[in-house]
Amino acid sequence: MRIAILAVLLASAMVGAMGSVPAQAQTPPAQAAAPAANDYTDAANWLCRPGRTDPCAADETATIVRADGSESVENWRADPDAPVDCFYVYPTVSIEPTPNSDMIPGPGELRVVQGQVARFASKCRVYAPMYRQVTLAALAAFMSGRPVAADRALAYDDVRDAWKEYLAHDNHGRGVVLIGHSQGSLVLTALIQNEIEGKPVEKQIVSAILAGTSLQVPAGKDVGGDFKHMPLCRAAAQTGCVVTFASFRANVPPPSDSRFGKGHAAGMAAACVNPAALAGGKGELKAYLPSDRVGLSPQAPVEWVKGMKNPATPFVTPPGLLSGECVSDAHGSYLAVTVNAERADPRTDDIIGDIVLGGQVQANWGLHLIDMNLVMGNLLDLVDTQSKAWLAANKH
Repeated sequence: MRIAILAVLLASAMVGAMGSVPAQAQTPPAQAAAPAANDYTDAANWLCRPGRTDPCAADETATIVRADGSESVENWRADPDAPVDCFYVYPTVSIEPTPNSDMIPGPGELRVVQGQVARFASKCRVYAPMYRQVTLAALAAFMSGRPVAADRALAYDDVRDAWKEYLAHDNHGRGVVLIGHSQGSLVLTALIQNEIEGKPVEKQIVSAILAGTSLQVPAGKDVGGDFKHMPLCRAAAQTGCVVTFASFRANVPPPSDSRFGKGHAAGMAAACVNPAALAGGKGELKAYLPSDRVGLSPQAPVEWVKGMKNPATPFVTPPGLLSGECVSDAHGSYLAVTVNAERADPRTDDIIGDIVLGGQVQANWGLHLIDMNLVMGNLLDLVDTQSKAWLAANKH
């Protein structure tokens, strides 16, 4: 039974192969009544909101594990007076058996915010709506060749309605960082296209972080494609721009059947922005990785320091262990992640985060499970700099 559950959970990245959210939505049978819109004035329809104890008030304490094996605890706290907001849309995590999820937070929704967005509360006020996403069960059915009628437009409509409610009653002219991963990135891509680009609210976008997706740009260009004039971020103080990437091990590049990294039409490419080196080249990845297992992955935890018990904190940050570089080659465009192993030192020589099914690493998924963890520290630094630049430009 556990293996079957794992197979469903680890199918989450398939949403990247299913097209844009509103344009190709699979709809329920014509005779079915349209689902009622959610009321986002009801706080129960938000997974996270500022100023309350909810899943985003998670323990983000980390242990710094250095190459020499020494360790120290890095404490963390949210900033209740953060000067900008973050609007987060979570990836495919619902284990509901139906094609679309309900609005009750399950274990997937409760867990994902700790690894992907709670740490941002040190830089921004976090808003994360619940939405009736396409579930892991629906994606597993798609993979097996027996697709079910999942309503992807419903997922988009929910997030759009939450966004409008947030703007009307919570934003008050503040800058906003949009954050998404996988299905969440696809939904936010559509939101930017339909509700933000070319509209007055565009000037409030500090940046958009769209991880674990294949955002389309003309090959060799930073603007065009999925977005008409919102460019890729190439400098830390640049605002109104996009950070996007899909991560793969440098020594296991995307295969021909990769779910990410591909252009979808002639002359188009998947955009890649390295949060550790925006202008290009290689940079150190400031990762915040789970100290034990990655979710329900069957991969055994690494031994962070050889012969030592793993840290008790939820996260480990290993300075100097990982580096990344955006690569464009015959395999596609992707963030190539290198583990800088030193066998002579006591620290681990590898990380976990691959999707493994039936004992086999699924190379076409890359490191999708830990896309956000790999660059979390880099993204926090970037949001801090971008927020200050946005505030200065807007005289807040």
